[in-house]
Amino acid sequence: MEKLIIEGGKKLQGKVEVSGFKNAAVAIIPAAVLAADVCTIENLPNISDVQILSKLLTDLGAKVVKKGSNTLEIDTSQINNCFIDYESAKDLRASYYFLGAALGRFKKARVVYPGGCCIGNRPIDQHVKGFEALGAKVNIEHGIISVEAEKLVGAEIYLDVASVGATINIMLAATMAEGVTIIENAAKEPHIVDVANFLNCMGAKVRGAGTDTIKIQGVKKLKGCQHSVIPDQIEAGTYMIAAAATGGDVVVSNVIPKHLEAITAKLREMGVEIIENGDSLRVRAMHPLRNVNIKTLVYPGFPTDLQQPMSSLLTIAKGTGVITETIFEGRFKHVDELKRMGANVKVEGRVAIIQGVQKLMGAKVAASDLRAGAALIVAALTAEGATEIENVHYIYRGYDQICEKFAALGAKISKTY
Repeated sequence: MEKLIIEGGKKLQGKVEVSGFKNAAVAIIPAAVLAADVCTIENLPNISDVQILSKLLTDLGAKVVKKGSNTLEIDTSQINNCFIDYESAKDLRASYYFLGAALGRFKKARVVYPGGCCIGNRPIDQHVKGFEALGAKVNIEHGIISVEAEKLVGAEIYLDVASVGATINIMLAATMAEGVTIIENAAKEPHIVDVANFLNCMGAKVRGAGTDTIKIQGVKKLKGCQHSVIPDQIEAGTYMIAAAATGGDVVVSNVIPKHLEAITAKLREMGVEIIENGDSLRVRAMHPLRNVNIKTLVYPGFPTDLQQPMSSLLTIAKGTGVITETIFEGRFKHVDELKRMGANVKVEGRVAIIQGVQKLMGAKVAASDLRAGAALIVAALTAEGATEIENVHYIYRGYDQICEKFAALGAKISKTY
């Protein structure tokens, strides 16, 4: 299996362009099913999750044509049902968005229980609650989720937790329901707004995305459209953290600075200089950096997807930092790998106490999930000597051309088997 070899100690310098947002792309691609027409989706990241979703659509009967490096033309007019099996979806969490899209269009769908990274409990009870409120019957047997309805009728749905996945799935199903659907305590992440914009581009009537109340007026039919995916705030944050960790000077371009306010604030608190210039951020750091405390929260709080890369930065910052993970209880699996590199970290439940060390040392480590892999790259870039990272397929799920982008910034990074 492929591995990454990183020789640490190189200050990152230059400019890196951020790709389209993974978390938006993996919802927008299944949403194209609703159109029964041709949708052109631009600024897609070149990652394995997008490739898997493209294959799933093709297997369902869609015509998917790749145009250039980051555009897909998707014709879903020939799809007449939706069944996603285990082999197709075992490595992909976002397969469950086919439930909402197919329920909206066909009033039925069967999708294997979603896979993806093992980072803790990720229930789908709020998805089920939403589908049932719209009038669907939901059955889960032998690892397959079946949803079916004679018709969907708008309803008021209060989410017990502000679930991103449930918010999006209910939006997808409700676009073609009769009447008005109101989602209360909706998640507010930027990619929910992007999905809503895509749906509206197809002719849906979604209002309030980005707030905790979303209203959807059902329509009878949707049409094809052209849409460009927003920049990936998590990829941008990862490069910002890596620049800070190496004492570098990097311009991170093609970003929406407002989406990055939580990470920007913490890096500034550590002593990193961040200069905003339109759709780019310049990140300049001088060591030693100050340690900080972090608590992950739903947007606009500090994102859980950046907690792991940030923990690598805290291992070499001066003093003691505390990370409290409130979203996923399994988000500290990478800590043992950081300890192999000389980090001083103590985990107590959902809290990690990090005492900064002078330097990390290269070692053989393995990624346990997507963002853990990013954390190990950040650690390797700062470490003395070479680091060998295994299980890099996790990293390729969410980072477009990550080796090439880091190499262009001066990192000494290579692939081997």
